[in-house]
Amino acid sequence: MKKIFTGIGAKISDWLRDTIGIFNAELKSVLHDEGVMVILIIAGFCYPLLYNIIYSHGTLDDIRVVVVDDSHSTESRRLTREMDATREIEIIGECMNMEEAKLLMQKRKANGIVYFPSDFNIQLNNYRTATFSVYADMSSFLYFKSLLMGANFVMLHNVRSLQIEHYSEFGMTGKEASLVAQPILYQENNPFNPTFSYSIFLISAILLLIVQQCMFIAMSISVGTKREQNKNFSSLSEEFSGKGVTRVVFGRGAVYWLIFMVISIYISYIVPHIFGFPQRGTFWNLYVLIILFVTDCVFFSMVWSSFIMKREAVFILFMFMSPVLLFLTGFSWPVTAFPPFWKYFSYLFPSTFGCKAFIDINTAGADLMAVQPQIHALVIQTIGYSILACCSMYIENFVLKYKGNIDKVKKNIENMVIIRGQDIDD
Repeated sequence: MKKIFTGIGAKISDWLRDTIGIFNAELKSVLHDEGVMVILIIAGFCYPLLYNIIYSHGTLDDIRVVVVDDSHSTESRRLTREMDATREIEIIGECMNMEEAKLLMQKRKANGIVYFPSDFNIQLNNYRTATFSVYADMSSFLYFKSLLMGANFVMLHNVRSLQIEHYSEFGMTGKEASLVAQPILYQENNPFNPTFSYSIFLISAILLLIVQQCMFIAMSISVGTKREQNKNFSSLSEEFSGKGVTRVVFGRGAVYWLIFMVISIYISYIVPHIFGFPQRGTFWNLYVLIILFVTDCVFFSMVWSSFIMKREAVFILFMFMSPVLLFLTGFSWPVTAFPPFWKYFSYLFPSTFGCKAFIDINTAGADLMAVQPQIHALVIQTIGYSILACCSMYIENFVLKYKGNIDKVKKNIENMVIIRGQDIDD
């Protein structure tokens, strides 16, 4: 029994020594790789600040709007005054026709147009649907959002007022008409983003995606560099005594785990504090989520970076996939409305579950019990990707070990094909 424990202790000691040695070698390699350090410093620490500075004005107030009023009615003038009184819209003038209004938009003197058709008043007086059109400068999404919100607010307010006026004409008292127009009283409440800030809406989803993408790029650059130098990134160096891919997986993975734990805490806790974003969740709930998410990202990056052959290839993949992954988080479109393919495709990425859990905890104040589905998904992904990471490194070692035999088999098959082709020609 003593010999058994001694042997197990020796194997554990060898495993730890080799893992620490691989950790030190990988850390030295990362620190001496300019490309990886640029990604870690600029992307990891500067991108979150840059995004927040760009979208620091999450709301755009008093956008310049001109009115084209072909109706010339009391109702159209009332709607114009009420739109001018909103926080989002500033009516800077009235144009005679649409061509004049378009010219002002082309000269950047106006960012939107509100058009009242000639039959606007007639339709209202005949109890039919009346429409007015809103045109926004789409050089910025915020112009469209602010103009549409301001116009919708005024329109909904006036719809109820017009209904009450119409019911009053049929002999209903003010209270009766009000109850018919709005039988169920409601109050608008938007606790998580009361100002409809675009920065809170966007940055909350993009912060953890930065962690995943930066880690994948950094690890892929390291892998691509080793392959360009004809080095095997998945095998042990000669100075290590033990065998097994788990040493490589955990030794090299620990380097990125430690680095990105620091970056993740900075991104998820310090950056929102700097810019005054809502932080309704507790630090420890957020910390547990970060541990699970970063661990998942380590194995995820290790698996998919094994397909990278050149360090430049990852940048093409990064530019293509980042917008896709952002929308797959479901921050701007409900996941229930996803086509089946994209819904299941999103399950491959830690950001799908990590970003959703981060928004719920940090913005909505949820606890870990409330985000259990996302936590379970991250744990399952971590187990699956850790197994795949070991398998990918084992396969690469196997291929390199028997590369000579494999090349001989390939050559024999090619010769047989050539001989058979000659026989057919004869």
